[in-house]
Amino acid sequence: MTKALVITGPTASGKSQLALDLAEVYPMELVSADSMQVYRYMDIGTDKATPEQMRRVRHHLIDIKYPDEDWSVSEFQVLARKAVAEIAGRGRLPCIVGGTGFYIRAFLCDYPLREAPPDKQLRQELKALARRQGNAAVHDMLKDIDPESYSTLHPNDLKRVIRAIEYYRATNRPISERKYLKQERVYDSLILGIQWDRKELYERIDNRVDEQFNRGLVQEVLNLVKMGYTEDLNSMQGLGYKEVIRMLKGLATEAETRVILKRNTRRFAKRQLTWFSKEEGIIWLPFGKHKSRNQLIEQARRLIDDWLGT
Repeated sequence: MTKALVITGPTASGKSQLALDLAEVYPMELVSADSMQVYRYMDIGTDKATPEQMRRVRHHLIDIKYPDEDWSVSEFQVLARKAVAEIAGRGRLPCIVGGTGFYIRAFLCDYPLREAPPDKQLRQELKALARRQGNAAVHDMLKDIDPESYSTLHPNDLKRVIRAIEYYRATNRPISERKYLKQERVYDSLILGIQWDRKELYERIDNRVDEQFNRGLVQEVLNLVKMGYTEDLNSMQGLGYKEVIRMLKGLATEAETRVILKRNTRRFAKRQLTWFSKEEGIIWLPFGKHKSRNQLIEQARRLIDDWLGT
């Protein structure tokens, strides 16, 4: 069975940095399990690896889509498994890195994704409804057809709300049922998660948002708009992009937008942590001000060496 290392955790927890550090020790290549880093021109808002980092360590599933192209978990599953097979075939260790929990589960587990094909007309109708009546009007449609998704998805997570409705319309089954399907692992995997004290994690999120603005997030979004990418695209509904678009429309100042993005990112991290709390097999590595980066790397190395049998 092919070995696959997984490094996960909430946003701003330091997943990518740990993976890069470990790639200095092991012959690794990284496979992104991030639902936004697939898009070109969206670097700062997705906290993508720098060109220098990607030259140093080979990355996969980054910059493979234009912002107006569709991207789904089923396509991720196919491409991630293809990348892992190629990496292992070169005698190297595949390392999956990301905080999109369902992507990681779809990669690791042997169950079919009963994937409904994209329904562009339905998506346009639901987005138009959201513009007219607000996101809550679309979210309310889940109440009867998929109560679990209704309770777990935030109304502002419009992309996933629409996907849940689309899935039900195509399959007559709630998308939330997929989590209960058989989950036999198809890889010999070691899953490491980076665990922070909640207060420290939120401080890191706040600092990262400020860094993103200082690095040019507003200009990045402005460039996307100038290239013709509109706010109704799934990619442009990502964290950082939708908030800055609102600012560019004159609906908020930069100071207000920073506050809003920090709040929305903290809420996103909270939802990630809720997801991870229900996942089995993650070995959590405590990290924070009490532990140095070298200590974190050493703890991960001991676990990896034991798993590899070295």
